[in-house]
Amino acid sequence: MSGAIALDRSLGGRATFRRDHRKADGRMLHLYGREPNDLPLQSESADEIAQGGEIRHHPLRDEWNVYAAHRQNRTFKPSAADDPLAPTLPGGPETEIPFESFELAIFENKFAAFYPSASDASALPGITSEPAKGACDVVVYAPDGSGSLHTIGQDRREVLLAALIDRYETLFAAGCDYVLPFENRGDEVGVTLHHPHGQIYGFERTPVIQQRAVDAFASGYDLAAEITAALPDYGLGEEGGVAAFVPRFARFPYEVWLAPRIRREGPWDCSDEELEGLAHWLGEITRCYDALFQQPAATMMAFHAAPRGGSNGYHFTVQFYPLLRAPGRVKYLASVEQHTGTFTVDVMPESAVGVLRDVADG
Repeated sequence: MSGAIALDRSLGGRATFRRDHRKADGRMLHLYGREPNDLPLQSESADEIAQGGEIRHHPLRDEWNVYAAHRQNRTFKPSAADDPLAPTLPGGPETEIPFESFELAIFENKFAAFYPSASDASALPGITSEPAKGACDVVVYAPDGSGSLHTIGQDRREVLLAALIDRYETLFAAGCDYVLPFENRGDEVGVTLHHPHGQIYGFERTPVIQQRAVDAFASGYDLAAEITAALPDYGLGEEGGVAAFVPRFARFPYEVWLAPRIRREGPWDCSDEELEGLAHWLGEITRCYDALFQQPAATMMAFHAAPRGGSNGYHFTVQFYPLLRAPGRVKYLASVEQHTGTFTVDVMPESAVGVLRDVADG
């Protein structure tokens, strides 16, 4: 364990501090906050940790998929008393965070699909397989077991962005070619832990979908021009130089993108004003979805940034994919979508933006 250090990036006019702790089982835990965390260590377990799985190349899709059988036994919808993402209280059950309080925590996933020292892969004739090297982090937004990116507030969202920039830098330096912070939210998405949290995956090679975006930007696609064209009729607003809009080519009903108006490669490349605007929109879009769908809305959100070393013309976005198309109605990805990648969109982007504007104004 080391003492708390101040991060290079400060937002909202205040510093963000990080405390590092190597857990008893060998995994790293990082505590981030506006104040240095100097609380004493509580009880923690030293269970043996699986060292990642393997990846296999799909010869017809030209993609790599990960096989991690140990994830089949990961924690599944525990009671509030057994919440593994809660702080460990004195005399209480051991959790993933062996301190009695924290602001925001990031730790290496106990049930990781990728692992830095993964070393085993099956030898299958005609199939290319490799150890699933990389990183998988869990990002715990707050000690409270309920809430969302909206309810944690602007200051905590700014801490989150400072922490994500810190993890981008660390994982790129560790050899990850692509880093994807994301959030799965809601039973419809398959969430097994309801404590407000996200995740970060560090990939050894850039995934196919992200590589297509890299290639499109390198070939001259101008997202800044698209945002300018879309904002009058498809925009939800602009804050701190960051626009929120419904893409005219959206695949999901009520899909929303956040992006700086000026091309940036990732959050590390954004100005403080842009990051504060991004923090605002992360909460506001979550609030709008909850109001629209009249429940904690099932969404898949991810940061789409440039790979390690940068990429010609790349324009950073945060993309929200709702898994509902109306209150109580799930947007299922059925056979055509799954087998061909051709989506059937039930709500026109022109209609979606009008509904979202009404919710935002309400």
